[in-house]
Amino acid sequence: MFTIEHDFDATVVTLVDEGKPFLREDVTINAFEDCVTLEQWDPNEDKVHKITLTMSQVRDLAAALDLPEGIYQLVREKK
Repeated sequence: MFTIEHDFDATVVTLVDEGKPFLREDVTINAFEDCVTLEQWDPNEDKVHKITLTMSQVRDLAAALDLPEGIYQLVREKK
């Protein structure tokens, strides 16, 4: 299950880990104009872990989800 909310400066997607037994805490993805952050609560450390991706890293990740194992470099076409 997931939710999508549009805030003033970001689109916020929350991924809810459903399953039996309960697997992990929710993941919150904040998509800003210049970066994307992923946050997840860690109950063992009693804190939120945060990862920040540049938009280039997000594009690479999206491409990687549809590719087989290997090493790749995306080449941007010049306009």
